[in-house]
Amino acid sequence: QVQLVESGGGLVQAGGSLRLSCAASGSIFSIKAMGWYRQAPGEQRELVARIINGGSTTYADSVRGRFTISRDNAKNTVYLQMSSLKPEDTAVFYCNADVQVTTPWRVVNFWGQGTQVTVSS
Repeated sequence: QVQLVESGGGLVQAGGSLRLSCAASGSIFSIKAMGWYRQAPGEQRELVARIINGGSTTYADSVRGRFTISRDNAKNTVYLQMSSLKPEDTAVFYCNADVQVTTPWRVVNFWGQGTQVTVSS
């Protein structure tokens, strides 16, 4: 089994910054991709940013230029540096990972439990 544990959420004023972290642990052979999604009340979960092996990144249009995703492969950890935060960024942020597991040999998608980010105006 694989666990994703997020940290770094909290309350911040508009214009401020937060850094989210997500550490993966467990029966991991390798991690193909890691990313962050968010879900605001009454809304669908949406992709925020994603990073794949090799370092290629994808961002939602709403966060491009304000958020930066990065990854420490040695620690199986992904980060999301969020700057110039807006009230509309308020949501539960979820870590996601595509993990190559060995028993059986396949790629499995995992989710973290989520961390709340609240941006006050």
